[in-house]
Amino acid sequence: MSRPSPDHRPSTTPSGRPRPSFPGSGLAKGLAVTLRTMTKKTVTEQYPDTLPELPPRSRGVIGLFEENCTVCMLCARECPDWCIYIDSHKETVPAAAPGGRERSRNVLDRFAIDFSLCMYCGICIEVCPFDALFWSPEFEYAETDIRDLTHERDKLREWMWTVPAPPALDPGAEEPKEIAAARKSAEKLAAARAEAGEADA
Repeated sequence: MSRPSPDHRPSTTPSGRPRPSFPGSGLAKGLAVTLRTMTKKTVTEQYPDTLPELPPRSRGVIGLFEENCTVCMLCARECPDWCIYIDSHKETVPAAAPGGRERSRNVLDRFAIDFSLCMYCGICIEVCPFDALFWSPEFEYAETDIRDLTHERDKLREWMWTVPAPPALDPGAEEPKEIAAARKSAEKLAAARAEAGEADA
């Protein structure tokens, strides 16, 4: 087996890259790329001077619609990271009519989410049966201390104002059962009021 001559050099390096044909060719290629890029329009968004255009249903933070929360604890139980903290107490509601019985209801004292643990899976929003949690596209909530990433219900409620409206229903879709039932009830109530007005006249 013949050995290569000492002045013979392979065309590639051991790593598989082609050897430069002359000294400084890599620098020249880099400068050529730089010159080509300088003539093109930049696409980099200079954040925070230019805010990004987010998708309409992007996942930023979770907003709380406190009035809908019944403290059922489903969101906290289903959370895989256990980053939702809920405290509540019971209040007695007096009977609505004489002879009726008193009822008890849960009152929300604390609702907090630790966003340093949250992995934005959306399970809490999906399992909430009363539409109390929503995705907000807000994403500017960085803190210098990780302990400040636990946001209480006041902050979660403020983010509700940034929640976009849901997409419009398909015009050809079937009317939801809840809307149909509410419309029928309203029509019956209007008819009963009209009959009562005619009887009084």
